[in-house]
Amino acid sequence: MSGYLTTHVLDTARGMPAIGLSIDLYKLEADVRKHLNHMRTNADGRTDQPILNRDVFEIGNYELIFHAGQYLTQENQRLKESLFLDIIPIRFSMHRNNHYHVPLLLSPFGYSTYRGS
Repeated sequence: MSGYLTTHVLDTARGMPAIGLSIDLYKLEADVRKHLNHMRTNADGRTDQPILNRDVFEIGNYELIFHAGQYLTQENQRLKESLFLDIIPIRFSMHRNNHYHVPLLLSPFGYSTYRGS
């Protein structure tokens, strides 16, 4: 079995999936950051396909960049003047050929993540 990576973004302040949030995926190798993919979340707060498919999966270090500020100000124009979170980077390692799931729980003033299933 080959590994793959998925993500899911929930807007905890609104109690619903974060629709239309932009996400970038990078592979980290020494001092090099290689862009692998760009996607947006769908109506369920997920990407339509794995953000890293089985056919290109490699064990290693990665970074997901969640463009939270863009999403949050779209949903609440008043936040433009007092935006606290803008870009949320999450760096993590994948050590086995498994399914990795990195969810983001998001609000205008905080976030959390974990290794999901």
